[in-house]
Amino acid sequence: MRGFLVTGADQAGLRDDLTPPEPAAGEVALAIEACGLNFADLLMIKGTYQDTPACPFVAGLEVCGRVTGHGPGVTEPAIGTRVAVFGGQGGLAEVGCFPVDRLVPVPDAMPSDIAAGFIVAWSTSHLALAHRARLQPGERLLVLGAAGGVGLTAVELGAHLEAEVIAVARGPDKLAVARDHGAHHLIDADAPDLLDRLRALGGIDVVYDAVGGAAAKSAFRATRPGGRYIVIGFASGDVPVFPANHLLVKNIDLIGLYWGGYMVFDPDTVRESIAALFEMHERGEIRPHVSHTLPLDRIDEALDLMRDRKSTGKVVVTI
Repeated sequence: MRGFLVTGADQAGLRDDLTPPEPAAGEVALAIEACGLNFADLLMIKGTYQDTPACPFVAGLEVCGRVTGHGPGVTEPAIGTRVAVFGGQGGLAEVGCFPVDRLVPVPDAMPSDIAAGFIVAWSTSHLALAHRARLQPGERLLVLGAAGGVGLTAVELGAHLEAEVIAVARGPDKLAVARDHGAHHLIDADAPDLLDRLRALGGIDVVYDAVGGAAAKSAFRATRPGGRYIVIGFASGDVPVFPANHLLVKNIDLIGLYWGGYMVFDPDTVRESIAALFEMHERGEIRPHVSHTLPLDRIDEALDLMRDRKSTGKVVVTI
């Protein structure tokens, strides 16, 4: 079968001679229709992600596909059922095997390219904003990296939760996407006066930070007393350091949100989050955004779109 195989740090490529995997106990086999790319895929290929599998492995964290086989002890879902799953690896291939307890049935009305990139980004923001930060109507939410895979979901969910959303992204095109998904205020990431502009808006109640770097420092200083700062990731490559004395004096909650960790220590909360999001999608309350859909033989181009910050929302690879 074809698959994108990682054999070492920065050593990866599309192969057409891979042996299709067979489902083990507790697993199902899927004919993969689409794979949603995530920033973590880039880190896995570099070998720097916290959950990078042992090499060799097929990359691709999350997929949508149809059940084609059951491992020992598994009888459901039925052959042919269309499901989405966060598998952690194995998505960029024609066939993959995944734990049955992670499968999520996909509504008929949801296209496979949307379903393939839905689970991680949307549930990350849902858990971060609704579950961890307890975002309230009327609060001011700042989203750094607001046009990215997770950032754009935070913008839309924040607006859905009736917060006042400030989107920070690079360039007018990305800011326009954020505005289209509910942002009330737009700030270019290259603006030299980010702190002053945030303070002029009255300060921030909740920060959603998938970027880190210099923007994180300004966002933290603009956080109001009693505010919440959510650490999602470090797309800038610069991990910020927060002064503990400022946390104390301003009564700020510093919240870490690693969605993959939730899958291990609190999977029930994740399942509830995903179910709620599917219901929101069916009611037309959220609009997932896929800026690029490319076939598997253009996987290098798809990865470069994320690496070079040329995409908005999700990049999806069809198999």
